[in-house]
Amino acid sequence: MLPMVTGFMNYGKQTIRAARYIGQSFIITLSHTNRLPVTIQYPYEKSITSERFRGRIHFEFDKCIACEVCVRVCPIDLPIVDWKFEKDIKKKQLLHYSIDFGVCIFCGNCVEYCPTNCLSMTEEYELSTYDRHELNYNQISLGRLPISIIGDYTIQTVMDSTNKMKK
Repeated sequence: MLPMVTGFMNYGKQTIRAARYIGQSFIITLSHTNRLPVTIQYPYEKSITSERFRGRIHFEFDKCIACEVCVRVCPIDLPIVDWKFEKDIKKKQLLHYSIDFGVCIFCGNCVEYCPTNCLSMTEEYELSTYDRHELNYNQISLGRLPISIIGDYTIQTVMDSTNKMKK
């Protein structure tokens, strides 16, 4: 008789615990009904990126000294640097520089360790293409500056939720 009574008591405790969990879940669900939606209508609305956002890499050809530090610090040896040594001026002359963003992990090591600051991260994050070979950027395409989201009048900018909480 005693095991049967303890079994009913355990069953009753489990039932009360389950009802409490269901009640807590229901209260959480009801608390979310008063919140505003966070959906962004992407092509027409874009969120403003943070200051330290690591987007597409910008390259300044004139500043580069072809030291290949970016290649050495890259975890996947991604930047391709072609240069030739000019004997009369005893310096390297940069011929070609390219980065394949289809392979790039956007770690920022190349930007961090560049001694001449010829590399910088931009806020551009729209790098999607239909052909993966279009993601191989040479020095000309790396040199173009991205269009600012804030300056584009056709796009409504949306503040990030983390920025809203700080204010």
